[in-house]
Amino acid sequence: MIKISLVGDIGSGKTHVSKLFKTPCFFADTEVKKLYRNNKQCFIKLKKKFPQFIKTFPIKKNELSNIIKNKFSNLKIIGLIVHPFVRKKLRMFLKKNRKKKIVVLDIPLYLENKMYKRKDVIIFLKTKRKDVNLRLKKRKNFNQKLLNILRKSQFTLKKKKNKSNYVLVNNFNNAIMRKKVKKLKTKILNDRSST
Repeated sequence: MIKISLVGDIGSGKTHVSKLFKTPCFFADTEVKKLYRNNKQCFIKLKKKFPQFIKTFPIKKNELSNIIKNKFSNLKIIGLIVHPFVRKKLRMFLKKNRKKKIVVLDIPLYLENKMYKRKDVIIFLKTKRKDVNLRLKKRKNFNQKLLNILRKSQFTLKKKKNKSNYVLVNNFNNAIMRKKVKKLKTKILNDRSST
């Protein structure tokens, strides 16, 4: 099984491009949302750590945002509570899809949390910061302060690019991106079979 992970800027289209591979995808953000909505154990742990912010179950997104905006280091504490749950879901996903040729992992802090293995294929999604910022500003709960905090918690784009095996330029044109992904998928399979 070839594990592919897309890395890049926040809002660079990683989730959308992951789906274009037309293969099983693991979406960490979706799993986290489900955790906040359905997992009492996660709620209890977060409430114990941040009783002044976390009030009721299910956990509300704005409560989490307030925790992070209150203190940058809180982001790491939330991560330490949430990541074990997400890693468990990831293990289940990989076990379920172990016979697939390719799986795609859409995990925002894949490099930062040292989740990658030597054989994983990392694709850097290259975008123009100007285009990304325009797209982010259109999001419903856009918050510049929160965005800056989240960007600060990630590797620089240069570092992400240096750690990647391939670079894919995303111009946010669906038809073009479909063709690019198809071509890259074939290249990855060929490169892997020749080693």
